[in-house]
Amino acid sequence: MVREYHLHMISDSTGETLNVFAKAVSAQFDGAAAREHIYSLVRSENQLRRALQHIVANPGIVFSTLVNPALRHVLEQECAKLNLPCVNILDPAVVAMKQYLGAEETHRPGAQHDMDARYQERVEALNYAIQHDDGQNLQNVADADVILVGVSRSSKTPTSIYLAIRGIKAANVPIVPGVSPPEHLFTLKSPLYVGLWLSPDRLLQIRRNRLSTMGEDKPSDYVDEDAVRAELTVTRRLFERYAWPTIDVTRRSIEETAAAILNLLAERSASS
Repeated sequence: MVREYHLHMISDSTGETLNVFAKAVSAQFDGAAAREHIYSLVRSENQLRRALQHIVANPGIVFSTLVNPALRHVLEQECAKLNLPCVNILDPAVVAMKQYLGAEETHRPGAQHDMDARYQERVEALNYAIQHDDGQNLQNVADADVILVGVSRSSKTPTSIYLAIRGIKAANVPIVPGVSPPEHLFTLKSPLYVGLWLSPDRLLQIRRNRLSTMGEDKPSDYVDEDAVRAELTVTRRLFERYAWPTIDVTRRSIEETAAAILNLLAERSASS
């Protein structure tokens, strides 16, 4: 039996940070399902009071990212009266930063979303990923941070996009049977090459599902078991030839694959 509970999220900004945090915490508890109530851009006491009315009507746990001390005090005081847990998720990190830096926080709402240089980097990285997707514009990938290499349907494109959101310029190159990529492509010094591979059974399943959604049912090497195994063998030999780090994406989510690549980039930076 699934236990339902109310989860109230109060943010003085878009609520994006709070939503990600709440989902990560909620996922740790099997057999419980949250009924989420999100209150974004709460920057006045009147706005907060409206949120509190909903909390009174639907008692549950309260998460917040309010940085205004006065609003936080009101929220914590009212939750205490209702005997409801109220957690400001920024507190532990802010306290640690204050102690380490010996400085006070600004209490500026939504500061993490400012239109700064970091934001511009992400926009440029996303444009780069789109322009260099699936082997496009191979003549100018020397400035990529990462070049992902793998067979068709090995999650190269979504991983490139996810990395772009983190500000990483990623190009990706498909390995196509019978088609040799330009030799110079794999001898660039700056980009980190990463080989993506997966099990033959999983690759066949993904490709067959894709063809099915496209209404294609003609036999082809694309979904022939022997051809797919040979294709993967050639790809693995290419990875070994250049001694690239490889990632098995058979059972990995896009987020996990991207995290592994970010770790490889960090290790490379630390050793250079």
